[in-house]
Amino acid sequence: MSGRSRTLSTPRWIHEHCEDDIATFSSVILKVGAGPPGAVRVSLPNQFLHQSPSSPNVTDMSLLVLSASDVDALVSEFTPLDLQLLMARVFAQFSRPRAGEEAEGKAGRGICMPPRLSVPMPKHTVLFMPARLGAVPGQSVDPQANFQGTAVKVVSVPKSGDPRGLPGTTLVLDEATGAAKAVVNARKLTALRNAAGSLLSTSIVGPSNPQTLVTLGAGKQIEAHINLHLRRFPSINRCTIVNRTLNERASSLKDAVSTQFPSVTFRLLASDPISDSTIHTTKEIEQAIRSADLIVCATSSTKALFPSSWVRDGTHIILIGSYTSAMREVDDALIRRSLKPNSSRSTNLIVDSGEACLHEAGELIAAGLHPSQMVEIGELVPTDDEGNVDIQAYSSLIEKKRPRQDGGGFDGPVTIFKSVGVGIQDVAIASAIVNKALSFSGGRIGTQIASYDG
Repeated sequence: MSGRSRTLSTPRWIHEHCEDDIATFSSVILKVGAGPPGAVRVSLPNQFLHQSPSSPNVTDMSLLVLSASDVDALVSEFTPLDLQLLMARVFAQFSRPRAGEEAEGKAGRGICMPPRLSVPMPKHTVLFMPARLGAVPGQSVDPQANFQGTAVKVVSVPKSGDPRGLPGTTLVLDEATGAAKAVVNARKLTALRNAAGSLLSTSIVGPSNPQTLVTLGAGKQIEAHINLHLRRFPSINRCTIVNRTLNERASSLKDAVSTQFPSVTFRLLASDPISDSTIHTTKEIEQAIRSADLIVCATSSTKALFPSSWVRDGTHIILIGSYTSAMREVDDALIRRSLKPNSSRSTNLIVDSGEACLHEAGELIAAGLHPSQMVEIGELVPTDDEGNVDIQAYSSLIEKKRPRQDGGGFDGPVTIFKSVGVGIQDVAIASAIVNKALSFSGGRIGTQIASYDG
């Protein structure tokens, strides 16, 4: 497998944290002795590289179409480590030091994200979200780094809920010609990129050996979060899924993940059951949250899903549901607990975009927070002098995390990751998917339309 290489001096971390990924998907190739004594050489796989222009199944005038099943097949080629590092690169570039920001804007970081366009339809509201993630001016970047590109995501939000998720399509443009390069079914990609960002937060600030996971919601977002976290952390042995009702979607989710992860004990609880068992179920939910190491919330709730007093000190909470000032998934008290400093950070409230969260995240708006009370996750990703992700420093950061200690109270510090989504995440995940498809000879995945623009 070809790819870029760089030398790491912490092979122990790679073996301890990435061994399963390497063995299963060959996401990183270790070539012992290829560098300085005690170092290892890591080659990034093809999904992180642009397809060579000379590839036999690619023409300048062709168009690649990736269906939902194509995307599923391609996603299986990515390991949690692949996706985690992909989002690390995206967020590191997004949160680069703001020197000259007033004069250059986001263009100084190679980023262009125009406001999304909303078009009403009788049964849907259609959102058009263009974005570009390019090279940083003056930065020495490998031109084959494939998380960069230009894309437009189109999402139709139905008036009533759709158990399949939101209909979505991403159009990826060719960087050389400006023509359409690929059309990608994006129904699952939004959930995947959100889960990858959340996994990055868990790896950086969450407990190093989580054993219990509690999720609130039962949609595609929750499915993707369960999948990535259980693949990344084999220490997780219990997972409780809490949904408003025990509907078909929730039951199907439990069945699917139980089959995929047979060594994990799954439970499905209803937070709003229509029966005489309300008190009993509420107690079960409280017990699950009290014992949780990780909590993931992905709902459209307008009130807190549980009180802060249920959450144990040191728990990592992921919030991805709210996107308006009227929505919230946790109470003010829990937000305040994340503001308590620790030895390495002045705040434990981590966000994807500080500006966006203060305008769209109901929990943070209601708490009346100041930008200085939160930190963007990209600022926590170690980078070298040129702003590229420093994998050696990143591995050291993860290695130094301490396991969560037993005991503790229910009013002390917690860590929170709040995400409302950043457009360049869509560019990165779609570009990686497309270039992975193009890396297969003979057009094995996807439909190639020859002479589309000829």
